[in-house]
This record gives sequence, C-alpha cells and structure tokens, in this order.
Amino acid sequence: MNDFLDRHLPTYLDHLAIERGLSRASVAAYRNDLTAFGGWLAKSRVSADKAQRSDLGRYMKWMRARGLSARSAARALSSLRSFYGFAGAHLGFRVDPTADLLNPKTGLSLPKTLTEREVEALLAAPDVTGSLGLRDRAMIELLYASGLRVTEIVSLPRDAVDLSAQILRVTGKGGRERLVPFGRSAGDWLRRYLEKTRPGLDHKASGTLFLTARGGGMTRQRFWQLIEKYGRQAGIRTPLTPHRLRHSFATHLLEHGADLRALQMMLGHADIATTQIYTQVSRSRLRRVYDEFHPRATQKRGKIRTRSVQRGE
Repeated sequence: MNDFLDRHLPTYLDHLAIERGLSRASVAAYRNDLTAFGGWLAKSRVSADKAQRSDLGRYMKWMRARGLSARSAARALSSLRSFYGFAGAHLGFRVDPTADLLNPKTGLSLPKTLTEREVEALLAAPDVTGSLGLRDRAMIELLYASGLRVTEIVSLPRDAVDLSAQILRVTGKGGRERLVPFGRSAGDWLRRYLEKTRPGLDHKASGTLFLTARGGGMTRQRFWQLIEKYGRQAGIRTPLTPHRLRHSFATHLLEHGADLRALQMMLGHADIATTQIYTQVSRSRLRRVYDEFHPRATQKRGKIRTRSVQRGE
C-alpha cells in the first residue's frame, strides 16, 4: 500500500477542489505532479511524513535526470511546497522537507508571438463563403481583438457581447469578471456570424456564442485544432496555438503605445508582474529590428555587424 497515494493525496486534492475552489485543470496539474512524487517515494521506500530535505533534493535530481525542464521541475517543487504546507497544518506532518530548497533556475522565457503580417494571413485563411468558415473567421478575429484565453472564448455566452458598444463581459480565472473592448473589424465579422451562421447552428437553443455544426459549444481542443489548421494554410511554419494569439494581442498593443495597466485589465491578470513580461517581448523585438537594419549594429553573434554596402572611404 502506498500511503501517500492512497490516503494523503486524495485528501489534499479534495481540499484543493472544495475548500480552495481550484478549477479541474489546476487540480489535475497538482495530481500529476504529486502522483509522480508518490511513485518515487514508493520506489525509494521513503515515507512522505518522514521525508527529509536530502530526500527532496534527490527527487529533484531524479526529475532533471529524466529530462524534465527547469520550468517543469520548478512547477513540481511548487506543488510539493503546497502539499507539505497543507500536511503540516492538517495531516500532522512535523517536517517540511521543501522549506530550504531553492527553485531550479528557469531563466526568462518570453512568450512567442506572431508578426502583424502573420496575423493578417491567419485571419484571411478561413473560407468565409461557408457557414463554418465564417464562424471560424469571427472567432479568430475576436480572439486577436480581445486577447481572451481559449477557455474564455469557447465558453463565451451570447449575451456577453455588446455589439453596439463593442464590449465583451468576460468571466475569467477565479470567477473574476472584466470588460474587454474589441474593434470594428471583429465587430463586423461577429455581426455577420450572428446574422448569417449562428441561427442555422442553434439546434439546441444554446446560450453559447460560438456553436459547432451539432449546435453545442466548441471544445478547447477543437478550437486548438482549427487554429493549427489555419496556421498551416496561412504558411505559418512555427507551432500555432490560441494562446499565441493572446500573446500577439498583448505584444502588438504595447508596441503601438498601450498602457500597461490597461493591458493588465484586458488580459485579466491579477498581478501586473505577469503583464510586464510583454514589455520584455517588445524590447527583444526592438533589439532584433535594430540588429537587422541599422548599418552599424553591433553584438551580432559576438561580432560587429554591418550592412553589405560599399564604403566610400
């Protein structure tokens, strides 16, 4: 019997779902991290309530040896810290072996974005002569115009859209509600979808804005597949996800002078530090543009780089 997996883990997961009110996806992420830890405990013959700092250190090394990235290892350690904090308060554990462990160094991972030209190609990819193509164009337009999370756009209610004011009422993470504007182009495509396509799809009197051919709401997985398909049609060679469009929305707004606090509100970030990562993306892009086009740009792969022009000296 694995005491950790059979007794402690279910108790903790119930705590996350019921008392802390975490989403199913968040609880599943904790379950995956802690199930791996429980398996390691069993193989190492270490009891969860007797584990020491050295045991956790060995576990972290074991994870990295399996090829886990520093970011994944840091997330796993965060899950362990959360569990041991709960176990000390509610399960009678006397030792917290995670107390003095340092997070693996993850470095700065910048969000990947599309160029504005790539966005235009993506928006033009759906065949809008068909009803589903018109729906897909409206969805992608709205995603890029609003920066919604994929879960937010596929579950968006019909009555959350104010076409005249060009405003969305969005319920995001933690049940927080926010108002998100969208532009004229997205509004025009939404209106066409609502007038020409949605009535023919609404077999079940659904309250969801975007419907499938069967009349129900679209899943996150299906929308992900559609984005990938249209990305290939648009000639975008790098992997494309709905979240990459959200990153592009944020980065392009900042590049055109948007206020960081306003962007935080539109994205639904609880902490502005999360939003500030996009300032780094903008600076990184400026650096690339400078290196590419300035005739006396330096620090290109450690060498002074000049444009291929003849010197008149």
